[in-house]
Amino acid sequence: MNRKVVLFDFDGTLVDSLEAIVRITNRLSGEFGYQKATAEDVEALRNLNSMQIIKTAKVPLAKVPFLLQMVKLELNQEIQNLKPIAGIIDVLADLKSKGYPLGIVTSNSQDNVKTFLHNYDLHEVFSFVHSGSTLFGKSKVIKKFLRQEKFLPEEVIYVGDETRDIEAAKNTRVQVIAVSWGFNSKEVLVKHNPDFALDRPEELIAAIGHLQQS
Repeated sequence: MNRKVVLFDFDGTLVDSLEAIVRITNRLSGEFGYQKATAEDVEALRNLNSMQIIKTAKVPLAKVPFLLQMVKLELNQEIQNLKPIAGIIDVLADLKSKGYPLGIVTSNSQDNVKTFLHNYDLHEVFSFVHSGSTLFGKSKVIKKFLRQEKFLPEEVIYVGDETRDIEAAKNTRVQVIAVSWGFNSKEVLVKHNPDFALDRPEELIAAIGHLQQS
């Protein structure tokens, strides 16, 4: 039996970038016309989906694409300081040794991802890195990956930390594992009915093994 391809989201799933993103978005608040987020605000936002977050923060919808582009540019200045999620490197090594092809599908930039992978000697772990700049259309990035790499949806598992990751996977008929160590809380992730909702990276091994058999 061929191993399924395991695709990972980047920010929040593989890399601990939440604090950096909060700092950056707070710095850009004056330019883009929204309020800075306190620690309490961030905790509350973890229980909302992407559209609810934008409405709550009162970010003008027309400015969202430009805001995302600025965040990615600013992240490029902080990428050297970002660290992997605790325990995720061992999990990736385990999956690789079991023969799973690994990839990344993200709304972050290819440059940021590749710099991070080089810093932690992970560039040979991943066979695919696909990125797209859309907030709500991550399913388009997954569809593009499937088309370019010639995989069927049933041959792929997607791992992400946000409700939009679950929605994108479901829209493309890809199995999805939601992880609670990133942005969205487990409570809101479960409401979107992923195949699995996990709290610790080491739980990925068993969950992916189960989906491999399905």
